[in-house]
Amino acid sequence: PKIDDREGLSRIRSRIGLEADAIIFGQAEDLFRLVQVHLAQTVLACILVDEAQFLSHDQVTQLAEVVDQLNIPVLTYGLRTDFRGELFEGSKILLALADELKEIKTVCHCGQKATMTVRLDAQGNPLHAGAQIQIGGNEAYVSMCRRHFKEVLAKAEFQCQFAEPAS
Repeated sequence: PKIDDREGLSRIRSRIGLEADAIIFGQAEDLFRLVQVHLAQTVLACILVDEAQFLSHDQVTQLAEVVDQLNIPVLTYGLRTDFRGELFEGSKILLALADELKEIKTVCHCGQKATMTVRLDAQGNPLHAGAQIQIGGNEAYVSMCRRHFKEVLAKAEFQCQFAEPAS
């Protein structure tokens, strides 16, 4: 989705440096129609969508129609929950409609499976409030197990209660 434009237009890049051409689309884009247009020009073996948590409800439904009507596999990658532990809109409907779920496992600093993501401010302090969507790399987010996620959020909320008011 166009909301994540860190790598520039028409490119996608992994954190390890792999990159490829991409089609960037907006929140209002009809993805079924977009696939139909490209299908008229070329053969599509599959559709890959990165940052799928940013998809709208309609776009996830449209991608399901790509699978069901056009017989083109769709693979999506993205986060399940935000830094508050709440489902992203795109993730919520993907979980409901997906034919198959495969989790890419990450590990908390304690060695347990990381299932949550903590957002850090520029000074490395955990945040418990703010906009759901903030594009950033590894420096702004840390994967944690649920136990450490809850501990860090509780600490952030406690610190926020005693913070000096801005003048």
